[in-house]
Amino acid sequence: MNNIPDSIKKIIAGKSYKLDNIGMSGSKIIVFDDMVLKIEKYSENFLKTIEVMEWLNNKIPVPKVICYEIKDDYGYLLMSKITGNMACDEFFLENPNELLKLLASAFRMLWKLDISDCPRIRDINTELCEAKYRVENDLVDLDNVEPETFGINGFENPMKLLKWLEENKPSYEPVFSHGDFCLPNIFIEREKISGFIDLGDAGVGDKWRDIALCYRSLKNNFNGTYGNKKYLDFDPNLLFEYLDIEPDYNKLKYYLLLDELF
Repeated sequence: MNNIPDSIKKIIAGKSYKLDNIGMSGSKIIVFDDMVLKIEKYSENFLKTIEVMEWLNNKIPVPKVICYEIKDDYGYLLMSKITGNMACDEFFLENPNELLKLLASAFRMLWKLDISDCPRIRDINTELCEAKYRVENDLVDLDNVEPETFGINGFENPMKLLKWLEENKPSYEPVFSHGDFCLPNIFIEREKISGFIDLGDAGVGDKWRDIALCYRSLKNNFNGTYGNKKYLDFDPNLLFEYLDIEPDYNKLKYYLLLDELF
């Protein structure tokens, strides 16, 4: 806490807090009663995320930016705390129909946004450019990929996967995309969506990027990959019924493979 900029220290002084270890972003998350401080290695993405959050303010429920600073190559973002429970809460996993109904409403909230003046583009070309940088700089975490992605029945290495992704780009259906539409990033309160968090990859992108990550998150939360409990007889394909769309398994595959490089 000693390195926190003075402008933020003044706001959080004397407040009790706890550390949040959920998530895989590599950031440090400090949770107070009514606000959250996110500390991350500074990059251009830090300011772009804040710009998107401020653009989303009063459009959909997202954390409100209270204060931010850059100090010693770290970005410090103090924001309001979203209330409610994560969509991966045990109650929702035990009531999958209610969960799917709420997730469908969350998607529609995003898809209804007018993206004409959205300050950030996260289309497939942007994603592939970032993926290429990660591959060429050996930043792909091979310990955090699906077992079938690489190896005997998969791709030889991340570069081979990248080449396949570049040669098989799907058609583009632009909407406002959360960028990491996983159950822990969607909050629910009083049978309504109360907030979206972790907006580091949010912007105009393909609708199937979010659908793919939600589909995988549903599967992994219900089959016990996350947590120690399995919820039997759940089919993640029910998501498409609640979204009232036909599943496009080729796009699901594409965006899940793309995510392996991040």
